Amino acid sequence: MANDPIENMDEELWERWRCEVDKGQGKERIDKYLATHMTNTSRNRIQTAADAGNVWVNGEPVASNYRVKPGDVIQVLLDHEPHDFTITPENIPLDIVYEDGDLLVVNKPAGLVVHPGHGNYEHTLLHALAWHFEHSQMVNDQMVNINNPDIGLVHRIDKDTSGLLLVAKTPEAKAHLAKQFFDHTTERTYNALVWGTFKEESGTVEGALARDNRDRTIYRVWDPEECPQAKEAVTHWRVLERFPYVTLVECRLETGRTHQIRVHMKHIGHPLFADEKYGGCEILKGLRTQKYRQYIENCFALCPRQVLHAKTLGFTHPRTGERLFFDSQWPEDMTNLINKWRHYETNTLG
Repeated sequence: MANDPIENMDEELWERWRCEVDKGQGKERIDKYLATHMTNTSRNRIQTAADAGNVWVNGEPVASNYRVKPGDVIQVLLDHEPHDFTITPENIPLDIVYEDGDLLVVNKPAGLVVHPGHGNYEHTLLHALAWHFEHSQMVNDQMVNINNPDIGLVHRIDKDTSGLLLVAKTPEAKAHLAKQFFDHTTERTYNALVWGTFKEESGTVEGALARDNRDRTIYRVWDPEECPQAKEAVTHWRVLERFPYVTLVECRLETGRTHQIRVHMKHIGHPLFADEKYGGCEILKGLRTQKYRQYIENCFALCPRQVLHAKTLGFTHPRTGERLFFDSQWPEDMTNLINKWRHYETNTLG
């Protein structure tokens, strides 16, 4: 593993890992190949790295479905110097809504990063889980090692999104649950407050997602012919409650792409309220009065993050076959904001 930056590129990239494919290697997807050849990583993380342009073959970035061939030189490149991502336990309180020997469901607060990454090496959900697993035992009395990539998070939600997350405690459970997510047999709904009003009561957004080539920290909807790496994404929405200038909606995911709801809602003209990355922190609808502007500023102060909550989660238990379903309450910041809109009166702000 090299620590020197790769030169002659548009941006400085650091080599994290390198190998040359053996002469006898058959054609195999690069995400599967790397998952078996790299330590302390997972196929999902490799796919995410490929989507971000961090997996290179013979000097060029490739998609996760690229098939390796003998003699290929594979590099995993980062836009920052390598860092030790070993998880050490941290005593961070967790709201665990269900746990058994195979899995647990946690209600994540907004503001807690799920997984360590550049700029967030500590104080993540995984650090909290490491502490929890160190101080509690599974049914079979074996301790859970959160640094094992074959266990842990089955899916993720953004730092400033609150709500339910599923964690596997055994390799068998993770493989079974991951397949349910891949096959779209899980049930997940989110509640979101978005800018604007809808003529319809429900609808579906379909649009392939990939990183924005002008800003790699956000995603956008792409024409698949223009961006073959873009991944299919489908979001179903329905109106829960209407307010002047904003709407409370429920979003049901068929796919689970990064920033999916945030991007899809913006794509149809309804950015999430207070979503800084996708334009929701501007006053997009409403009056032009100073009173209204102050009202919106007060709303942003009540819930200073995208108003998105992973409310329900349903799946089949990997060992018992029982269908499990969980529902969670809105956190306080979101509850206070929705109540404020419920008491909104146009005549007081005109």
